[in-house]
Amino acid sequence: MAKWSTALVAGVIVVGATAAAQDWPARPITMVVPFAPGGPTDVVGRIIAPWLSDILGQQVVVENVSGAGGMTGAQRVAQSRPDGYEVLLGTVGTHAYSQSLYRHPLYSAVRDFAPVALIAEQSLVLITRENFPADTLHEFIQFVKANAAKLSFGSGGAGSSTHLACVLLNSAIGVSVQHVPYRGSAPAILDVSAGRIDYLCDAVATAVPQIKAHSVKAIAVLASKRSPALPDVPTADEQGLTGFEANNWIGLLLPRGTPESIVRRLHDATVEAINSPFVRDRMEAIATDLVSPDRTSSQYFKQFIAREIEKWAVPIRASGVSAE
Repeated sequence: MAKWSTALVAGVIVVGATAAAQDWPARPITMVVPFAPGGPTDVVGRIIAPWLSDILGQQVVVENVSGAGGMTGAQRVAQSRPDGYEVLLGTVGTHAYSQSLYRHPLYSAVRDFAPVALIAEQSLVLITRENFPADTLHEFIQFVKANAAKLSFGSGGAGSSTHLACVLLNSAIGVSVQHVPYRGSAPAILDVSAGRIDYLCDAVATAVPQIKAHSVKAIAVLASKRSPALPDVPTADEQGLTGFEANNWIGLLLPRGTPESIVRRLHDATVEAINSPFVRDRMEAIATDLVSPDRTSSQYFKQFIAREIEKWAVPIRASGVSAE
């Protein structure tokens, strides 16, 4: 009798879970952005969330949960119920850097999530305070080498793309410079413009207004090609730092164990959202490149994350940087 009761209970649970998945979403969804408001990842989330709300028929609410280079917010989603009501806007920082940068990552980027869709990529740009005595990357390198002990660079938090990009840049040019982490890139760029720190490797999306206002100076785009938003700023590669590249990528992930029907529904809604002319125009306006259609599938995103972890492990370990 006990065996039959156990089987009956298990069957009820399965049926209940299946019904819940079929009814999804039946209430508002929380999109966890694992960085502070105003940063490049946050901006992308706030562009996409209203469109997902319209497509899914339930409000998608953005919640910023920053800390530990994005791992705090990512861990929250990884440990949430796999029912589709908490989704993570993950990045190269949360799902590639963190796995090598931290001695004890808070989660496995591969095992603890159900990838939904890769959405976009953002180029980074090296910016300095306006009165920094260099206008080109060559001049920047020469000055930093001669004055490294007196300088500091900022980031949107330890382990963030803004942190690792500058760590890799410093490593590439052979210098050690004091790191000043902030709770997001927005306060970091404010301190660059105020002259309280010397430089920052920021997303083009958030750096452009300050560059155009001449409150900071753009030295080099840290990508394989120039940014349409900064057509007159040459890449690091063009300026002699051959092969140097640092991009941030952004995608949606659910916790492991989320029913496939929910993953598929959110994936289809995400693709529909990023294909809308309004979203495309807004992304272009913030210097964010939406990925090509062949790169948006959940399976592609899963394989992409694994490749990114492997790709970044070597330079991170070679640089010697690590975090607790």
